[in-house]
Amino acid sequence: MRPRVTMVLAIVAVLVGGVMLVPAAYAKFAGGSGEGGIGGGGQVPAPSPTAPAPPTLANAPVSVKFEGEFFSWALMDRETGTVTGAKNMNQTSSTESMLKAWIVADYLRQLGEKEPSDDLKKAAILAIRDSDDDGANRVYRAAGGSYKPQPGGKPDPVIARAIRICGLTDTRPGDVPDYEGWWSFTEMSPRDAVRLGDCIADGRAAGPKWTKWLLSEMTKVAGSVKQQEERSGGGRWGIIDGLPATIKAQGPVHMKNGWTRLAYDGNWHVSCLAFTDKWSLSVMMRYPARAGLSYGAKMCASVATQLVTPQPGAALKVPQQPAGKL
Repeated sequence: MRPRVTMVLAIVAVLVGGVMLVPAAYAKFAGGSGEGGIGGGGQVPAPSPTAPAPPTLANAPVSVKFEGEFFSWALMDRETGTVTGAKNMNQTSSTESMLKAWIVADYLRQLGEKEPSDDLKKAAILAIRDSDDDGANRVYRAAGGSYKPQPGGKPDPVIARAIRICGLTDTRPGDVPDYEGWWSFTEMSPRDAVRLGDCIADGRAAGPKWTKWLLSEMTKVAGSVKQQEERSGGGRWGIIDGLPATIKAQGPVHMKNGWTRLAYDGNWHVSCLAFTDKWSLSVMMRYPARAGLSYGAKMCASVATQLVTPQPGAALKVPQQPAGKL
């Protein structure tokens, strides 16, 4: 009888041992600590939800009903350098006062570590904040601008440096009769305009000493479309109005617009430029003078609104133009 009892006890011991091993094995398989099993209530913790990416501007279809001679836009992702936009983003229009940002940058970069005279510094401030023509002309002369057509249709030194330093491919001197050599008639494409914005933002344009100062001035552009005088005017409108507060709260938006109602073709020439540390956007157009400057300002705002990603929907209260494919 004793051998049989011994065998039975051995079998029972094996079975009991197997049962005792199951919880430990299960605990290890379930991702427990190995010391105390799965612990707690026996639940595997759910992964923490990923915070949504903050809104930004990104390439997207743009739909507006535009009535005029020319309309185009371009957007640069400044983190990748990728430029996207309208199919005709390589076509040009006159920059008007948008170019004042480069004129000031070109002058300051040439100063290096030197300080400008009080008079020229004030002129530069007025050129950016109030789009003052007289201030811009003073800085342009100090930067080496010629005001005269160059042999062979070449750009003058100020524009030539913009092309070289900022890698512009479509920019050229204006060729409107009687206005050759005028900086405001410089022809630039939207894709070159966003490259110009990137060039100012990364310091190539104004140089290491003056970039921060210029960027600060470009956040202080003032005045509405209604605040227009003969030689200056309010320029805080357009792209900036199309941005939701969630984008503007992320950091400063630098801007410089250009606008002139020209007699030679009966059009408003409007050029909008704005950029941040993430993107650079330009919208350029020509349309009949009867439409008014506010029409162009709303077009620039509408493009910016449509490029906001993710879309805020109806929460963004920006006047929209009736739908119409570009």
